[in-house]
Amino acid sequence: MPDASHNFHPPDLLPLAEAVSASVDGELSASHDGLEFWQFMVAGSIAGVVEHTAMFPIDTLKTRMQAETCSSRFPPRGLCHTFASVLRLEGPFGLYRGIGAMGLGSGPAHAVYFSVYEMAKKFLSRGNPNNPAAHAVSGVLATVASDAVFTPMDTVKQRLQLRNSPYKGVADCVASVFREEGLKAFYASYKTTVVMNAPFTAVHFATYEASKRALKEVSADKGTNDSLVVHATAGAAAGALAAAVTTPLDVVKTQLQCQGVCGCNRFLSSSITEVIRSVTNQEGYAGLFRGWKPRMLFHAPAAAICWSTYEASKSFFHRLNEGKKTS
Repeated sequence: MPDASHNFHPPDLLPLAEAVSASVDGELSASHDGLEFWQFMVAGSIAGVVEHTAMFPIDTLKTRMQAETCSSRFPPRGLCHTFASVLRLEGPFGLYRGIGAMGLGSGPAHAVYFSVYEMAKKFLSRGNPNNPAAHAVSGVLATVASDAVFTPMDTVKQRLQLRNSPYKGVADCVASVFREEGLKAFYASYKTTVVMNAPFTAVHFATYEASKRALKEVSADKGTNDSLVVHATAGAAAGALAAAVTTPLDVVKTQLQCQGVCGCNRFLSSSITEVIRSVTNQEGYAGLFRGWKPRMLFHAPAAAICWSTYEASKSFFHRLNEGKKTS
């Protein structure tokens, strides 16, 4: 398949000889598209920070709606009511409470996420750039690794986002949780997060790669601007679909992370079954889809922003590497 842009060189569109090339002496420092391992990490980190910062207010609304399914103090509210309530009682800054924890966690987590994905895709594709199974498995491996990095700060972020959160900030939340609940509290949702993000990432990456190829094939304009639109559109489609099918597990994750805070129920274990039973007993199966609207509103544009930023960062490093070679 011909390259759709002279600036963007996603791995699955490169010529076969370049796609299967290994680095000198068998080292893993260089990738199949000419970028080094650290460059994938930097590109992924930039993409993660930009994505989550831009979409953080929507994430706050989602967290409020999902956490309140287990709260007897506050009845569940809709998206518009939740948004109006935050603005009325806390002002615009209430939508950004906990953004510091997100910044501390998302950069390193996305660095791990994308670098593991690229390395795994290189190994599993075996020279076949159009291998959905390799894309899906690579995405699963990437999310297991990145979740181990992000889960503690995600727990802190979620607790700070709650209505009437008792914590003064990131440091106070970390200290209080560690002192009162121990280290395990930061990883109470890790199993659920992996169980959720494994299918989420498999659907996300497979949809993204397939959508990107399809859009490039039907595109009339092969210029750089079109390439940016292709990455954004494919990312949005992938994010929306993956978010829709994994919302119930996201509800479980939120409640495990926020248990015992602001009136939320506390669970005897981190069992997914126990949380699902608690939610369905209180609200029926509809409770498992609490927050699906803001979740999809978050992940569609977030994925578009993330993938566009990631590919733009890769393009920058590609030009930088080419400049070094010519000089």
